[in-house]
Amino acid sequence: MKKLHLLFINLFSCLLLLSNNSFARDSSYLNSVIKNPVVQGSGLLTFWGFHIYDAKLFRGSSLTSPEFALNIQYQKSFTGSAIANTTAEEMINLGVNQTQANAWAQELKTFMPNVNSGQVLTAAYQPAEGTIFFYEGKRIAQIPGRSFAKAFFGIWLDVNTREPKLRSELLGSACPPPLISESC
Repeated sequence: MKKLHLLFINLFSCLLLLSNNSFARDSSYLNSVIKNPVVQGSGLLTFWGFHIYDAKLFRGSSLTSPEFALNIQYQKSFTGSAIANTTAEEMINLGVNQTQANAWAQELKTFMPNVNSGQVLTAAYQPAEGTIFFYEGKRIAQIPGRSFAKAFFGIWLDVNTREPKLRSELLGSACPPPLISESC
């Protein structure tokens, strides 16, 4: 009887966790930037054993389509300023000129929100518009241009990323978006 009681408690706990998983939340807002978005891959980032965020890479129904989006659900709280600074550091690691990376960090600081555990930031790329940012499914900003997008999304998708395991999980068995790699 005690085993049955423990099994029931464990099952209830699992169902409760699954029902509160906001990462499974509606991503229909992506329809405004990607036709028929589908998840290409997903993974998580840990740092010194701490779960930092979950990430999903969305592509159009055709994996050769140039539009894509990276969805990040944070598991820790961060200030918008810290996110912008880390973004610049990662861009510099990939070879972006420090002056340019710092200028982009300043631009990111003008709109990047503070995030709490469970909240979602999404960045989507459209060749004609550049990078479009969403916070909790609401559009918050846009940075035009291919060079920013290539540097920004390269943090996760470039072959020289600091997180090759996460890159592999995001890409799955498919190629990176054309912005990142012209050929596969």
